[in-house]
Amino acid sequence: MTAKTVTIFAALVSLCIAFGANAQAVQQTKGNFEDKFRQLDEVWPTPGGTRVASGAPGHAYWQQRVDYRINVTLDAEDKRIAGQATVTYHNNAPDALDYLWVQLDQNIFARHSWADDSETPSNASRLTFSEFRRLTGREGFDGGYDITSVRDSSGADLPTTTVDTMMRIDLPQPLAPGAVLAFSIDWTFQVPEAEVFDSRSGYETFPDDGGEIYEIAQWYPRLATYTDTAGWNNKQFLGTGEFDLEFGDFDVSITVPDTHVVAATGVLANAEEVLTEDQRRRLGDARNADQPVYIVTAKEASASTKRRARGTRTWRFTAENVRDFAFASSSKFIWDAMGHQRGDGGEPVMAMSFYPEEASPLWDQYSTEAVVHTLEVFGKHLFPYPYPVAQSVSGPVTGMEYPMITFNPYRPERNEDDDPTYARATKYGLISVIIHEIGHQYFPMIVNSDERRWAWLDEGLTSFMQFITEQAWEADYPSRRGPAEKALQYMTRPNQTPIMTEADSALGLGSNAYVKPAVALNILRETVLGRELFDFAFAEYGHRWQFKRATPVDFFRTMEDASGVDLDWFWRGWFYSTDHVDIALANVIRARIDTQNPDAEKKIARAKAEDANKQIWQQRNAKADTRVEARRGLKDFYDENDEYTVTDSQREDYQSLLNRLDDWQVDLLKRDDNIYFIVLKNIGGLVMPVILAIEYDDGSSEELRIPAEIWRYDTRRAVKMLVTKKEIAEITLDPHLETADAERRNNHWPRQFEPGTLELYKPEGERNLMRQMREDRDDAR
Repeated sequence: MTAKTVTIFAALVSLCIAFGANAQAVQQTKGNFEDKFRQLDEVWPTPGGTRVASGAPGHAYWQQRVDYRINVTLDAEDKRIAGQATVTYHNNAPDALDYLWVQLDQNIFARHSWADDSETPSNASRLTFSEFRRLTGREGFDGGYDITSVRDSSGADLPTTTVDTMMRIDLPQPLAPGAVLAFSIDWTFQVPEAEVFDSRSGYETFPDDGGEIYEIAQWYPRLATYTDTAGWNNKQFLGTGEFDLEFGDFDVSITVPDTHVVAATGVLANAEEVLTEDQRRRLGDARNADQPVYIVTAKEASASTKRRARGTRTWRFTAENVRDFAFASSSKFIWDAMGHQRGDGGEPVMAMSFYPEEASPLWDQYSTEAVVHTLEVFGKHLFPYPYPVAQSVSGPVTGMEYPMITFNPYRPERNEDDDPTYARATKYGLISVIIHEIGHQYFPMIVNSDERRWAWLDEGLTSFMQFITEQAWEADYPSRRGPAEKALQYMTRPNQTPIMTEADSALGLGSNAYVKPAVALNILRETVLGRELFDFAFAEYGHRWQFKRATPVDFFRTMEDASGVDLDWFWRGWFYSTDHVDIALANVIRARIDTQNPDAEKKIARAKAEDANKQIWQQRNAKADTRVEARRGLKDFYDENDEYTVTDSQREDYQSLLNRLDDWQVDLLKRDDNIYFIVLKNIGGLVMPVILAIEYDDGSSEELRIPAEIWRYDTRRAVKMLVTKKEIAEITLDPHLETADAERRNNHWPRQFEPGTLELYKPEGERNLMRQMREDRDDAR
């Protein structure tokens, strides 16, 4: 390349860079127009061979794969895990890798972990006992991994560098594209008490019988992801942003006390070694049962808890094409199961529940049924559940999901006589959390995503489908996520962040990543697209990305591509901004066509003037005598003619006008319709469809559903014209409460009385300390 060629090439590169920068820096420098329908192309990544513009995986899509063979032992006496893993890493990337990053999530429990040192209290003057215990819990706890060995397949040590919850393994030579690397890791760690740390993994102890339940997750060193969008995802685990993992096969042997029953990701591979003959028979019967069958009965669980372990037992599980592995272990587990018949005619899915006696009578009635119900509804809207097992486990973890297994809270209360009762909120809380966590089997366990960055992409989508599943459980189910009004409190408060905020930075994560996305998607389904278009597009997203890693933009693009509707305005408002919905019926103007006929128009004008409200002095002077009336000679031409008098020249002008107009124009002048101009104001800033319920004075009604594009020229004010023979009596904006409009009082024309109640109370007297102490002394006697 000559020097001249280099100069020309450099100039072209500079020009392209400048053009690209200018293309992304479009600015409105005049007026106050705000384009909320602007396309998001400048924000979204450029499509390519791995991810195409339709939102689908491209012809060059790739993802890494990691297989694990693990032996792990749970020491219930010392509350300690010890494991050895052989890891097989498949480099499917087009890049050579000089090192591997491994996630050491247990290090979050180490003293002075980044999570520990960066955690702040919720209040500087008042804390709950639980929060204070959690904030100080690491002081006496030896948490975090002890990595005792990292070796290659020949047994040689591999150099490592640990950075808080991440460990880099340096390779002796780059791992080429398409190459496979096997290595081993040995480790131990102390199991945290889940209630102390409010953790996703840990144990609980039952004081009455000494039994324990262990729910073990983030328990093995897990390979970080290497992707086409981010390279290595070595973002630290701070406790809020969850996990980003690769698919692979697992072969896991779990050694526990011989009194324990184990539930785990995958299929039990050695049932004949760990279950009695009766238990194996019951497990076979449950596969085609139409109601849950006990595999381990309450009597058997009670006997195991009372018996002291005499040794250990190893349970072996295998799982194919999963992104993680978790397990639960306890002597207290009652185990029930039934088969879920998949819609595609495949083998039944074993829906199973594991719970202590203390969870009855709630869990035995609802848990497994809720698992089956969730698989049915999610399968109908997306695709049949592809894994062989789905499990719900009662333990100390307050709601977490892993492939084929979930950890769920809620149990009945028991009084001094051990009589169990439960509140209505407990019943529906249990059903809802099981629906939510089992729903996570679809997002992100099958339709994979990066939870560390985008919590909403799995939590929001699952919460949306949770709402649909709850409403299919029973009519008017008390759902906490999905109905439009559930998002109002968060969307109108000053301290909030857009949905498209990374999980560790989001304010109010429950509302930001769960409630608001669920409400947004329900509005998209019911109001913007309609159920047919939405359901097709949503299912298409699931089909495209099952067992692959999707990004938010893949979701956005797929929903537009499959529905055929431009939704950039919707994503921009709901996901990229903190605007809220508050559309007001600012005014309604009733008009008629000016016929331009002087005889007709002047008559109308006169009547209007005569009917106009008189000022107070005019009203009081109406019957007073005037000089002109008393002295008739003072009257002249203007007492007989006024501005409403029609002249011949005005009539001639009108006729001349008619002669110049076409017939259809003349017909328009003669129309006697009522013409209404409905003035709308967008106070909240979020552009949305406008739904108007119109009541007419003849008792009839109609509903207008106006698309959001009415705001495209002015996002603050819009006017809708309505031409009708009828007279409007009343207009209601958002009559079905479907758009999350935050202010109902400005949604009516004419304005309505706001209902309210007045509470009367008797003020309490000043506290009498002397009287209180005397009464306490008398009571003590």
